[in-house]
Amino acid sequence: MSRATVLRDSLFGAGFGRAGWRALGFGAAVLAGVLALGAPARALPPELERSLARLPAPVQARIRANGARWDGWSEAQRREFAQRAAQWNQLDAAERGGRRERYLAWQALGADERAQAQAAAARYAALPPEQRQALRSQFDALDRSERRGWLLGPALGADYPALQPLLAQLPQEQHATLLAALRGLSAAQRKDLAVLVQRTPPQERERLRAGLLATPAAQRGTWLHDALAR
Repeated sequence: MSRATVLRDSLFGAGFGRAGWRALGFGAAVLAGVLALGAPARALPPELERSLARLPAPVQARIRANGARWDGWSEAQRREFAQRAAQWNQLDAAERGGRRERYLAWQALGADERAQAQAAAARYAALPPEQRQALRSQFDALDRSERRGWLLGPALGADYPALQPLLAQLPQEQHATLLAALRGLSAAQRKDLAVLVQRTPPQERERLRAGLLATPAAQRGTWLHDALAR
C-alpha cells in the first residue's frame, strides 16, 4: 500500500478517501480565485476601452464582467476587495503562481468532484489541530509531482502516479484533451491504462496516447482490453 493511500485512509477511511488531499490542496481555492483576478475591476476609461478591443474576446468578456461586478458593489465591498488585492500583490511570485494554479485546477473540476473536495475539507477542518498538522506534514513529504497530481481531482489524483508518464512532456495545449479522456474512463479502465503505461517503453508512449485519443469514448474500454491482451 502506498504512503499516499495510508495517509488518505487514515484521514477519511478507505471508503471515503480520495478527496482528502483536495482539502489540503484547495483550502484557499475560493479566495485564490478572487485574488487571481488581480487589481479591482473598475469601469474602464476611454483609453482602456480602445486597448480592450485588441484583446481576445474571452478576455474582453471577463474584464467587462469584472467591471460590471465592481459597479454593483457597495463602498464596503470595494474596500474589502481592495484590501485583499493589496494582500495579493504583497505575495511573492511563487505563491501567486501556486494559488493561480490551484484556482484553475478547481475550475476544471466537475460539480461532483468539487462537492467531494468540499466535504473532505470540512472533515479535515473538524480534526484536532495536531492531527491536521501531522497529515499536512505527511502530505508535504510526498514527491512534488504526486502532490501536484492531486490538483487534478479526487479521481485522477489517486491514479496520477501511475498515469504520470502518459502526461510527461505533453505540450500544454494537449493537456485538456488528454485529461478529459482520462476523466471519461472508469476507475477500472484507468487501472488498465496504468498497466499499459508502465509496460510501454518511453519512446512508444506517444503512440499509446494517440491510440487512446483516436478511439471514440464509447469504445475505449474495448480498446484497452485488446491492447492489454496483445
